[in-house]
This record gives sequence, C-alpha cells and structure tokens, in this order.
Amino acid sequence: MAACRALWRAAVGLSRPRWAPARSYAKKAVVKGKGKGISKEVLKGPEICKDPAILTTHAMGVNIYKTGPEVKLKDDSEYPEWLFQIDLGPPKTLEELSPDTPPYWRLLRKLHMWRNNRLAKNKKF
Repeated sequence: MAACRALWRAAVGLSRPRWAPARSYAKKAVVKGKGKGISKEVLKGPEICKDPAILTTHAMGVNIYKTGPEVKLKDDSEYPEWLFQIDLGPPKTLEELSPDTPPYWRLLRKLHMWRNNRLAKNKKF
C-alpha cells in the first residue's frame, strides 16, 4: 500500500512542469508605518442644529465653506417664480406622461434599458 502511494506521488510530481510553481496562497501585503504609538483621527459628522428659530430663518447645510455662518433665507419675492412651481412629488409613471414630450421618451428608454439589463442577468453566456 505504501509503495503504491509513493508511486502515485512520483507520477503526479512528474506531470507538473519544473518551471511551474507549486500552488500556494498569495502573500499578504506588508503595511509599513503601522506603529502602536500612532493614533488614528476619528472623523465626526456635522453638528445637528435643533433650534427652531434658526431652522426657520437659515438654510442649514448649504454653506460650502468650512467656517462661516449658514446662509440666511430671503423673502419669497426675492426668489424666481419658477422655483415655487417645481414638482416635488413622486416621479410620474409612463402612463401619466404624454408621448409628445421628451420626458416620456427619456423614461421609456430608461425602462427599456432596465428590462434589457434584467434579461441579460439570466443569460448563461
């Protein structure tokens, strides 16, 4: 039995070319500069304002600068009229849109691409 195993091992060993490396796991990358004394800086999120007076008079989170006051809201007459006519509801379905408009054709194209992508996931090749 032992002789048979030894013969089998020799035959398998000869079948692999000499230049081919033996199978092994990849080496882990070495991380340099990882010391015990180095403390990692913890990122914290933005401060949340809960004051109702400031929330009704300022646009919180709109300021693009790191420092400085928040943007103060203006009177409604100082904003353009189209701003108040923006539809903020859920997006319209294909049946609600008119075929004569560009948004209808954009949505139709998007739905068609979604359908093709779903069908392509089921293909084997």
